[in-house]
Amino acid sequence: MKGKAIYQPSGKAGEYSEWACNLFTGCSHDCAYCYCKKGFLSRIWSDKPRLKSCFKSEDVALITFIKEIEANKDELRLKGLFFSFTTDPLVKETRYLHTECFLHCAANDIQVSALTKDAEFVDDPDFFINWKISDDAKVAQWLNIGFTLTGHDELEPYASTNAQRIEAMKKLHERGYRTFASVEPLVDAQSSMAMIEQSHGYCDLYKIGLMSGKKYTESEAEEIRVMVETLKEWTDTRIYLKDTLVKLLDIDRDNLPEHFVSRHYKLMPKVKPSTAE
Repeated sequence: MKGKAIYQPSGKAGEYSEWACNLFTGCSHDCAYCYCKKGFLSRIWSDKPRLKSCFKSEDVALITFIKEIEANKDELRLKGLFFSFTTDPLVKETRYLHTECFLHCAANDIQVSALTKDAEFVDDPDFFINWKISDDAKVAQWLNIGFTLTGHDELEPYASTNAQRIEAMKKLHERGYRTFASVEPLVDAQSSMAMIEQSHGYCDLYKIGLMSGKKYTESEAEEIRVMVETLKEWTDTRIYLKDTLVKLLDIDRDNLPEHFVSRHYKLMPKVKPSTAE
């Protein structure tokens, strides 16, 4: 499936999510490690989000999104939908269109995961925090919110700080949202472990991955190995190790403790589908 809005990612992106939605390209965070600035998307990349050129307006984008949801509803109910690989879905330039998409997914029993480096939206009084989908369902039942946590603010100069993201995660978790952290790229094991320790108790799932293109030294790999060994004792925490990390450390997934989950792990428990279509 390769729609204008919704598609099935391949490669490393496919490891992160089986279904995704991209409505915008570009981002204002200016992260030093951003793969979009260096890869195929670099020719259309910008320092602020722009609606994809295939959409004439946000209204057209939403109509297209809804049509593609309807065409793939059964599969999306099983797999969920990720936002986004080509922008930050919760910065001020993108969040309101994405909110409409989140609400439509929730009304159709489709679980959504949104990954951000923005913390400001949590206190936006006009945003979705208290919106209801129906009399007995809230957005929180269907929306997982994740934060990238690297521990290196200097590499993400225009994003919210890592500390602000962790505070936002705490607020959301206390409001009933399920949260996750993308501990990727792993710049160094010490910083990544610090992010995990500081967010522990507010984060329902950690996804840990290496920095694309970085050559890790033997000493760096050993520090990552020590981190993984430490996390083996954190049995109250769900952890997914990305393939690159598993390969670097030559880990046998079958020998990992049960709290190390597979890529297919569903963060949210199944909710009985509504009868409304």
